[in-house]
Parts: sequence; C-alpha cells; structure tokens
Amino acid sequence: MNNLIRQLKELEKLGSSMRLAAEEWNEPWKTLITTIMSARTRDEVTIPVADKLFKKYKTVKGLANANLKDVQMIIKPINFYKNKSRNIVNCAKSLVKYHDSKPPHDFDKLIELPGVGRKTANVFLSEMGKDTIGIDTHVAYISKKLGWTGSNKPKEIEDDLKKLFPRRYWKRINPILVRFGKSHTSRRKKDEILDRIKNLN
Repeated sequence: MNNLIRQLKELEKLGSSMRLAAEEWNEPWKTLITTIMSARTRDEVTIPVADKLFKKYKTVKGLANANLKDVQMIIKPINFYKNKSRNIVNCAKSLVKYHDSKPPHDFDKLIELPGVGRKTANVFLSEMGKDTIGIDTHVAYISKKLGWTGSNKPKEIEDDLKKLFPRRYWKRINPILVRFGKSHTSRRKKDEILDRIKNLN
C-alpha cells in the first residue's frame, strides 16, 4: 500500500501544474459541458473553446435553446465537433427539462445524459468532490505500465484501482496521471520514468 502511495506522489511531482479541462469552472454545468467536449481533445484546445462558448451562452437554458450551427462554429477546433455540438445542446435540454438546470451528482443519472459516458461522469463527480476515478487513455496506460491493473477495460481498471488505493486518494488519481501523461509526450521517456517509479521501494 505505502509503495503505491509513493508511486502516486512521485507521478504528482513529475507532472506539470497545467489546468485540466474539467477544472476551475464557476458552475457545475460548465464543468460537465467542458468535460463532454474534452474527450479525445487536448485540454489546451478545449479550455479556450469552452470559454468562448460560455461567453455566448451564459446559462444552461441559453445553451439548450442554441442554434446547432452556431454551436458548431464555436466548437469547431474540438475533435468530433459536430457530434459533440448535438450532445452538448441535447445535454443542456435534458438538464433544463429533468434536472432543474443542474447536473445530477449521481452516476446513474449522469450517464443517461447525452454525451456522458462512464469516464465523463466520473471526472465530473470527482470535480464535485466525490470519491470516483475517471479512466482515460493516460490513466489506463500508466496503471497498466505500473502493474496496478492487467486490464484494458475502463470499468475493470477502475475497479482494480479502487481495490488498491484508499478511498481518500480516488479523486486525485485521474488529475495526477493525466498531468504526468501530458507532461511527458515521448513514449520512450515516459516508459523510462515509469519503469523507475515501478521499482520504488
């Protein structure tokens, strides 16, 4: 156990302090919408696009009533922007219609929303202070490399990490591993560092 915490803290030290897409929004709906947009798109691209979107649509109702083509024009730098435009407008509609314009803090209700899968729901919930672990490509790769999991399936990786780490660390795992992954873009260099961390005593 202590060795795992040491490994996690070493990863934290070696990651940069960059802002991640889900962080630092002043309203939960903005956190959720930005997290939907950030899937398979770099945070440094997502954040300024989200800023622009929220300058035009200042409320969930405003986004729910948005013209789809206008949203597409704003979020065009985002990967899969056409599909994501539909999802974020429909997600806003669902929030207004069924959730009093506020994202639910409940995993099962979140994944019913358009564009919200397991990873997005868990990243959102951890930003809201809940003990969850969002599994993305960085978390999956690093966890496997360090021997924390033997699986490639997000749900199984999540379950393995929850068994290994005390609950109080769960919400820190995704940001720490993502920052480390984004700080070291060379696969060879990353693997060298991870091999060293794996052998920490």
